[in-house]
Amino acid sequence: MSLVLNNRSDADVRIAPETRDRVLRAIAETGYAADPVARRLAARFNRIIGVFTYEPAFPSGSRDFFHPFLLGIEEQAERVGCDLLLFTSAPVVDGRRQIFHRDNRLRLADGCILLGREIDGAELARLNRDGYPYVAVGRRDDAGGPVPYVGADYAAAVRQLVELALRRGHRRLAFVGVGATAESSADRRRGFEAAATAADSARDLTGPARDADTILDGLLADGSTVVFVEDFATAVALEAAARRRGLAVPGDLSILTLGDPTVPVPTDIAFTGFRIPREEMGRQSVEVLTGVIDGSAAGVQQRLLPCELVEGDTLSTPDPAVDRR
Repeated sequence: MSLVLNNRSDADVRIAPETRDRVLRAIAETGYAADPVARRLAARFNRIIGVFTYEPAFPSGSRDFFHPFLLGIEEQAERVGCDLLLFTSAPVVDGRRQIFHRDNRLRLADGCILLGREIDGAELARLNRDGYPYVAVGRRDDAGGPVPYVGADYAAAVRQLVELALRRGHRRLAFVGVGATAESSADRRRGFEAAATAADSARDLTGPARDADTILDGLLADGSTVVFVEDFATAVALEAAARRRGLAVPGDLSILTLGDPTVPVPTDIAFTGFRIPREEMGRQSVEVLTGVIDGSAAGVQQRLLPCELVEGDTLSTPDPAVDRR
């Protein structure tokens, strides 16, 4: 069909006129239209898209983090007629890979999608200098120049959650982050700080790794009635710690989560928070990358996709009988 669509002949394949006519009639009857991106890529490139993960993609501890991204990437790659090449030859050192190891094979692919909780800014800068087509999944700003990316709008999502808590009557708020330097963590904190100015108290209790009971001690000492937790597993542990002390969630303490689980965490609690559009981020990363590869993208593409708020069961109005000030 592709030879007919592109009005070409192949040295080894001769298409009889009657066969060409039958194909054209079938196309007209079914309304088939070749994807324009696929046709541009077929004309100029190998149609191979690389995927590089800074952390191992398949261990059970990473499955919940990477899997939705990979689903979206695979779906969009199929739509535009590209194969995927997962780069795995880079050695894992201290839980992370580096793109530019001795035997890197980036040039086997037309371009590459980068996945990782934290992506090395120096490697992004080198990719920019080399002119190699790539797209980062997640907002990045540390490459010494613009980075093409598809990310989630964490700042807006957290801001909406804070505003929801304020409308429910909460005035003493707390934020518990993971202490990472990644842009995603900075965006969550920025959204919290922007919306929490209307609160009586808004404390950032992010610190060195602590257990849930220590975090809970800090929340109770500070008089917080609602806590915004970046790490889903920490929120689950915090709810369990509150229950052990006879505290009700959300009656005594509301707990809001700022994203989906990144590791398997068994829980029956429907947390109030938001979902990250990870599959759509994967799909659009392929879309952006193909535009970079074939030159159809206008400037450096940077997209932030909205997160989906989840009502859940862990946010209520604060108990007026409990004075924590």
